[in-house]
Amino acid sequence: MAPDASDALAVRQKVQQFLNAAVNGNLDFLKSVAAQLDDGKGLSQTVASIKDANKRGALHFAAREGKIEVCKYLLEELKLDVNTKDEDASLKNNEKIRGSRRLLVKGKGGGDPADEFPIVSSTYRALLGETPLIHAARQGHTSTAKYLIEHGANPALSSELGATALHHAAGIGNIELMEFLISIGVDVDSQSDSGTPLVWAAGHGQQDALKVLLKHHAAPNIETDDGITPLLSAVAAGSLPCLELLIQAGAKINVIAGGATPLHIAADSGNLELITCLVKAGANPNVADEDGLKPIQVAAARGNRGAVEILFPLSSPVESVSDWSVDGIIEYMQSEVAKEQEAERNTGGVNLPSDATVSTKETPEVTPEAKKKAAEAKSRADDAFRRKDYLMAVDAYTQAIDFDPSDATLFSNRSLCWIRLGQADQALTDAQSCRGLRPTWAKAWEAVEAGRQFHETNKEN
Repeated sequence: MAPDASDALAVRQKVQQFLNAAVNGNLDFLKSVAAQLDDGKGLSQTVASIKDANKRGALHFAAREGKIEVCKYLLEELKLDVNTKDEDASLKNNEKIRGSRRLLVKGKGGGDPADEFPIVSSTYRALLGETPLIHAARQGHTSTAKYLIEHGANPALSSELGATALHHAAGIGNIELMEFLISIGVDVDSQSDSGTPLVWAAGHGQQDALKVLLKHHAAPNIETDDGITPLLSAVAAGSLPCLELLIQAGAKINVIAGGATPLHIAADSGNLELITCLVKAGANPNVADEDGLKPIQVAAARGNRGAVEILFPLSSPVESVSDWSVDGIIEYMQSEVAKEQEAERNTGGVNLPSDATVSTKETPEVTPEAKKKAAEAKSRADDAFRRKDYLMAVDAYTQAIDFDPSDATLFSNRSLCWIRLGQADQALTDAQSCRGLRPTWAKAWEAVEAGRQFHETNKEN
C-alpha cells in the first residue's frame, strides 16, 4: 500500500476510534485519540471537525448514548457548539426519486398521462438537521437532555421537518422530559411536517404522554398538511386508550385523510373495540372512501366479519349488493376483490378502462447481486426493528430500497418504522409507494397494516 494511502487509512481508523469512544463513554481514550488527531489547529477545532458521513460529531453520539461526562468535556472544556446539526446523507440522497413506474392510460381520444406511482419518496428528510438534544430526547436520556439545555441547547430547535425534542419525548412517552420542556416554554402545538407532539404521542399509543399534552391545552384537532389528526394517528396505531382520551378532549370523529375516515381505518384493521368506540362517538358509517366504499364494505373485503356485524345495522344498503345481509355483503365484497386481483394479473397489476391502451416504463432490472445486498440490508433493518432502534431500521431499509426498489415489503416495513418515530407523513408516503408496487393493497393504510403485521410476527417474546 502506498504511504499516502496507508496514512489516510490510519487517520480514518483513528476517527472511527474517536467516535466509538464517544459512543461508549470512554473519556480517557477519547482524549488520547483526539490529541493524536490534532493537526496543530487547536484541539477544539480538531474535535469539532471530526464527523461521520452523516455529519454527526462526538457530541451527537455522546448525547444519543447518554454519556454526560463526554458531553461535559466537549462543551465545558472544548466549548463545542451545543446546537450543531447533523445531516443524514443516506436519507438525503433519497430525496431524488431513483426510479418510477409511469403508467400512461390512453382512451380512444389519446389522453394525457393518468397516473404515476413513485418508487422512492421525495420526502425522506425527517432525520436531517438534528441537534444533540434531539438525539438525547429520542433515546430517552432525560438527564443528558436537561444537561444540554442547561448548557445552552435551544429546546425549540427542530430537525429539517420540524421535529423538536418535545416531539420525540412525546413519541416515547418520556413524561419527565415532556414536563420539563413544557415548563421552560416549549410550544405544545409546535408543528412538524408529521404533526404536533400530540400526533406523535397518539401514533405511538402513548396515552400518558397524551394526557400531559392535553393537560397543557394541546389542540386535539390540529392537522398536518395531509389532513392527519391526532385521532387518525391513534386509530392507525390501534390505540383505544388514546382514541378515548382524544374523543373526551373534543377531537373530531369524521375527519378524512388519504381518502379514508377513522372508521374506514378501524374497519380495515378489524379492531372491534376501535369500531365500537368510534360508532358510539358519532362516526358516520355511510361515508364513502376514495374508492367509493363504506366502512362495512372495507371490513367485508378484508374478511373482518365481526366488524361487518357491528356496522350492518348502522349502514344503509348499497345498491350494487343484491343480498344486503352480513353473509351477502362479505360474499359480494370477497368476489369483487377476487375479480380485481384477476384483472390486475391480466393487466400487469393495474385496473384499466376497457378501451384503454397502456404504455409503461418499468423499474430497472434488479440484479441477483443487488437483491442479495438488499436482503442483507433488510436483515440489519429487521434486527434494528426488534431492538426498537427505529432510526437505524429506517436507515437500513433505505439502503435495501436503494438496491431493490421493486420490493413492496421494504416500503411497508419502513412505513411502520416511521410511525414508531412519529413521522406520520413519511409513513403514509411509504404506504402509497407500497400501494404503487402492490395495487391489490387497495388503500395506503393497508400498507401500514401490513407493516404492523410484520412487527407482530417478528417481535421478541
